[in-house]
Amino acid sequence: MARIRPAQAPDDDFWDDERPVRRHKAVRYAVPAAIAGVAAATIGLVPALADSGDPDLPKISAEELIGKIAASDAQRLSGSVKITTDLGLPSIPGGMSLGGGASDGGASASPESKLPELASGSHTLRVAVDGPERQRVSILEDAAEYSLIHNAGEVWAYDSASNTAYHAKAPKEAADKDAEGEHKLPEGLQDVTPQELAKQALAAVDDTTEVSVDGTARVAGRDAYQLLIEPKQGGSTIGSVRIAVDADNGVPLKLTLNPKSGGKAVVDVGFTKVDFGKPAASSFEFTPPKGAKVTEQDELEREAGAHGADDAWSKDAAADFSGLNVIGEGWGSIAELKLPGGAPALPDDAELSGDEGAAADLFSGLGSKVKGDFGSGTVFSTRLVNALMTDDGKVFVGAVDKDALVDAANAAK
Repeated sequence: MARIRPAQAPDDDFWDDERPVRRHKAVRYAVPAAIAGVAAATIGLVPALADSGDPDLPKISAEELIGKIAASDAQRLSGSVKITTDLGLPSIPGGMSLGGGASDGGASASPESKLPELASGSHTLRVAVDGPERQRVSILEDAAEYSLIHNAGEVWAYDSASNTAYHAKAPKEAADKDAEGEHKLPEGLQDVTPQELAKQALAAVDDTTEVSVDGTARVAGRDAYQLLIEPKQGGSTIGSVRIAVDADNGVPLKLTLNPKSGGKAVVDVGFTKVDFGKPAASSFEFTPPKGAKVTEQDELEREAGAHGADDAWSKDAAADFSGLNVIGEGWGSIAELKLPGGAPALPDDAELSGDEGAAADLFSGLGSKVKGDFGSGTVFSTRLVNALMTDDGKVFVGAVDKDALVDAANAAK
């Protein structure tokens, strides 16, 4: 965050599922889409409403409560999680959202095509964890279910709505870590749990942070302490992060990220039901149903390679955002990136029609023109992460307000 520490990008070898996208379309939306992606990654995701009636628990200091979280050794659990996310991002006609991107039409059921949907709205999940080798997350929808299962180095994803499945195997180095008990959940699995989000929040605690114990709560039928994390620095868009910690075993049960601007939480994630017993082994078993279309990870890799020059832009995508520099520290950190080709101009209305035109209108609506010693540029805003794109091709991104971005651009000119 200035960021509650951005989640690490998925390992390319493990989750590589890039689709060919022609450069002329991609560049049009490169910066706004990147901002939406940063916003989703920055937040991760967060909690459900606490039970009524706050419990009377023994007094505990913030230092002791953080120590209790660190000492927690719960390796098994199962239950239901409610996630509500409100970045303030509009939806685009045609099924694309600034928070989650476009669907791939159910072609592969890959995690990249489904999990970004969690970046907006409210969702109910079922989760099960049995140590570092077995985890399952299922997204429950009105008449369908999407499940992502990791079982001893294999990953399955299944979308019942389209009867499509995706299969991948962890690289050998990941399997070796499994044997050592150190393997992390694949991205997308780990980031939807209050425990992992709490780790990210606590990693941001330093001299720029105020930490306190702010009462107690009942979450998923369990007594909990409430740890309150607040930035000391001005300029941050983050008001506070509140973590409900199980009073018995130190497991984070709920996390709420509130914006400095007030209003509803940007991210709210927490258990509505939880059991710390061993989940049934069948929870992690999966066989594709009859008639399901199964896509293997290596098939997607071969498909991407077959497009050659058409998706050459995606192979050079990292070069489009180069010269990463971090300005400031703590909650006021700002990432500076350079666009070697200069700032891509948003298309005029006359250039686009239909869904593309609507997308351009929405992207433009997120932006506002600014000027400073650096020259001029456009600020793209969400309720949490903001970005300044200067006319000479620099981008400044952080969980900070517009004035902080302008100050950073002025200092870096």
